This record gives sequence, structure tokens and C-alpha cells, in this order.
Amino acid sequence: MSLGSVMLCSILGTPQSSAQQGAPTPAEAKPKADVIFEHANVYTGVPANTPFSSILREEAIAVRGDRIQAVGKAVEIAKLKGPQTQVVDLGGHFVMPGFNDAHLHLDDAGMVKLSVDMTGVKSLEELRARVDKKVAQSKAGDWILGSGWDETLWPVKVTPTRWDLDEVSDGHPVFLVRIDGHIAVANTRALQLGSITLASRNPQGGQIDRNQTGEPTGILRETAQAAILEVIPKPTHRLRREGLEFALADLAEHGVTSVQDYSPVWENFQIYEELEKEGKLTARITEWLPFDDPVEELDKKRNSHPQSDLMLHTGMLKGFMDGSLGSHTAAMLEPYADDPKNAGLPRYDAAKLNDMTKERVLAGFQIGLHAIGDKGVQMALDAFAGAEKAAREAHVRAPNGGDDFRLRIEHAQVTTSAQIAQFKALKVIASMQPSHLLTDMRWAQDRLGPKRAATSYAWLAFLNKGVTLAFGTDYPVEPVTPFRGLYAAVTRKSENGKQEYFPEQRLTMDQAIAAYTTGSAFSEFAEKEKGRLVPGMLADFIVLDRDPAASSPEKLLGTKVLRTVVGGKTVYEAK
Repeated sequence: MSLGSVMLCSILGTPQSSAQQGAPTPAEAKPKADVIFEHANVYTGVPANTPFSSILREEAIAVRGDRIQAVGKAVEIAKLKGPQTQVVDLGGHFVMPGFNDAHLHLDDAGMVKLSVDMTGVKSLEELRARVDKKVAQSKAGDWILGSGWDETLWPVKVTPTRWDLDEVSDGHPVFLVRIDGHIAVANTRALQLGSITLASRNPQGGQIDRNQTGEPTGILRETAQAAILEVIPKPTHRLRREGLEFALADLAEHGVTSVQDYSPVWENFQIYEELEKEGKLTARITEWLPFDDPVEELDKKRNSHPQSDLMLHTGMLKGFMDGSLGSHTAAMLEPYADDPKNAGLPRYDAAKLNDMTKERVLAGFQIGLHAIGDKGVQMALDAFAGAEKAAREAHVRAPNGGDDFRLRIEHAQVTTSAQIAQFKALKVIASMQPSHLLTDMRWAQDRLGPKRAATSYAWLAFLNKGVTLAFGTDYPVEPVTPFRGLYAAVTRKSENGKQEYFPEQRLTMDQAIAAYTTGSAFSEFAEKEKGRLVPGMLADFIVLDRDPAASSPEKLLGTKVLRTVVGGKTVYEAK
């Protein structure tokens, strides 16, 4: 039997027919396909173990319902064509499993599109000009909101102040979030509305920057932003939905068929439910819930929507150990190399964190903790070790009924060798975003010093130790396109190719694709549903204008998605 015949007859996942289970049924008795995608170069995601290719390639895909009926050679798949079968000619193009972005924020992405986009501004003057333009378009008293600024791109790499904004805000309150989301700048009017004054104290896990006289400068780090966020008028339901629809369209255009999303306002989930009922949900969404919410409330939300719904359901609990390297707020075991009096901002007292983690794991929740600095990573690992021990002793089962809770650390940018070994021992998943390195390599070594930098963004070290990697983008912190992530993972070079960051941690293309597909699926207990193009799996795949495995790394960045298919239905087609 040929490899194609094996793929045609084998089933992984939900059975569709006795023929797919390998029974010797005549071809003409097999159920006919709803859609056949032919003339394709199908990258199945299944190891080929041949001298010619590391991943099995096929020529056509048959879809029945929302699942793959068969994958194989053209002549085999043609036997599944019936009078009602739609046939789509893919013109020989490369086909692969749809990307599963393991970490992003659709609500934030939508709001970016509806507010002042500061992404890529090259100077303080350009930032001020964009504020000035928005002021001219706004009604008196309207808030001016924006995000995406990054002072490391500016000639003078100093964060903006309230006074910089006051000069162009004409009395409007202004609040602009940095690209990483971990600090923001507010003008004087916004600080007044948020009751942030000379006498204000730093909140737990946050910091109000001050000048030499103690006056707030307008820079608010981590939880200090909450005072302003609480007084900003909430967007209407219509605006939220409009923003989410923009973000979903962005996903489809860039080949992302599944996402693991943290948009913590519950109204966002309700909008996803609306879109699903209307047949307008174009990506599968696993929605994370806030780690800090009471367990009773988390249970209520988890039970409000069927977990069996493969288009939309709730998933893990998301918590924050620290901030970011770019903002000098990631919690470090030793002070920053370029800021010797600062070791970052831990967001939790360790004892409280351990108790909360244990309580939530015992309630049957998967947990993912944002941790970028090595101290933040250690806090998360310690909390996980205690929670897993308690779960074993109490015989509590994981969300999939097994004994592996698939606890996750989100980002894991700065780690030690001992910590990576602890990831393996605890079966903790490293949920990482390789495209962050394209932004961070400009200054990461300055922040960390050469010794710590050498073990940062350590993708290959995790894989070599047997740790599961799940890749994402952190959209809108980085663009949603996965091809920047693939490029970063296989080159560890800047986009112009002029800078390289510890190349010994490079991955192969197959390893990088796996982290964006099978690794991401495993990280959300969905490895039996998606991540590979084999019979029985969900028919989620994308068609590209080039073969990433055969293209030079430089050309990866120009990759275009020609078609995005979710559940057998085309949700995007390039014009």
C-alpha cells in the first residue's frame, strides 16, 4: 500500500465511515466528498521518515462536513468525487495546516484599529503629531486613546511625559499605551481624572514614575495603569464588535485558523457567540479567563458555553508574574545590566500566588502565567510544582480527563538551564513568540548583559530538553503574520539581515511550523482535532504563494496567503 493509500484509509479523530477505518469497502461505496482541493503540494505535518523529505507531502485533500475525509495522491482522491462534489484547483500551490496562534489579544488588536495607532512612530515629534491630528478630529472632552509607541526606535530613547502630551492635547485627556502594553503615558488631564497626584502611592505590582520633585511624569508602569483605565469610558457594544471583526479579518488574511485569546472583558466572548450564531466567526477561538477572578465566577463562565464547541469555548486562566524587558519591568533574579538599581516588578507575593494557583488547579483549570524575566519564570515554576503535587494527592483530573494539566508559561524569554530542566520535569509548556526577538534584539543584550542574553529566547534548548513549544505572535504587540515568527525562528536575524542574536538557538523550518501547529494544538488539549492534515482532523488549512520549507529565509517575510480554509469553508481568498 502506498503512503497515499495509508493516508486515505487511516483515521485520527472522529470516524466518518467504515471505509476510513480501513475496512475493505469498494471505492464506489465510500461516501463522496463535499469538496476536493486538488493540484496541491500538501505539507501534512506528519513525519515522512524518508531520505527525500522530513514531512509527508501529498497532492489533494477531500473534505466531508468540517473534517478531512482523505489526503493522498490525486488519483486516489478522485475516487471520492461525486456529482455534488465541489472541486477547487489550487494550481500546485503549497498547502499546510492553518496556523494556531497560541497567544494573542483580539480585543486589543481591534481597539488599536479604532484608536490612534502609534506603531512604528520614529520620534516623539511624530507621536505628538498623531495626537494633534486626532485632537483636531475629536469633540471637546473626548478621550484620545492610542497604543504602539516604542521609544527604542527614537533618536532620543527616552519615554514621553505628560508635559509632552499637554502641549498638543488642547484639554483632552490622553492615554497612550506602549507597544508591549506594560507601561503607558497619560497627560495631565488624564492623571487628574484618574486621581493620580503627588500624594499617590505605587500600587502592588506597579509604579508611578516621578521627577526629582516627586511629581508624576505621566509614565505608569504595570498595575499603575489601572487608575486611568477605570475612568476611561467603556467602548460601546457596537464598537467592540467592529474592532473584533477587523481583528478576525486580519487573522484570515494571514492564515491563522485558530487562536488562543486573552480579551478579558466578558462582553468580548459574548460578541464571539453572536458572530458564531450568525455564521461570521472565521477562526476557532479558545478564550482565556482572568486568573485573578474568584473561582466561583470562573466556574460560571466556563460552564456558560459548551466546552465541546470546537469553534468557541473558554480555556486556561491567564495570570501575570511580571512585565516586559522593553519596559524594564520583567522580574529578574539579578538587576538589569543597563539599570543596576532595578530588578523589575513582580506582580505577586509568592505565598499568595502559590495558594491561588493551587486552588485553581484543584478546581480543574489549566493555567498559563505570563513570565518574561527569570525571577518571574521561577515564581511560576514554583507555583506549578506545588499545585501539581496537590492535584496528584487529591486525584484531581486535568480539563481533558487526564493527569497532565499542561500548565504553561507565556513568553519565558529569560531562563536558566536549571529552569528549562524544571519545565521538562513538571511538563510545563513553553508558550513563546519568536517574532518578539525581531523587536527585542536591538536592546536585549543591553538589558541582560552577555551571560543572561546567551540563554534568552532559548527555543532550541527547550526542544532539546523535550519541552513542548507553542508559538504565537502576541498580536497586536507584534503583527499577526506568522511568517515573521517563522523567519525569526529559523534565522534569529533582524529583518534586514544585519543583526544576529545567538544563532545556536535557531530551529529548522519543520520545528518552527510544528510549534505553530501541533505544539499550539497540544497546548490547548486539541491535538486530536487540529495541527495536521490527516483524515478525521478538522479541515483547517491554508494555501500559500510559496513553499516555506523550500524558500530562502529572506523570502519568508514576503509570503502571501492565497486561501484560508476553516472547517472546509473558505474564509479568505486573495484577490
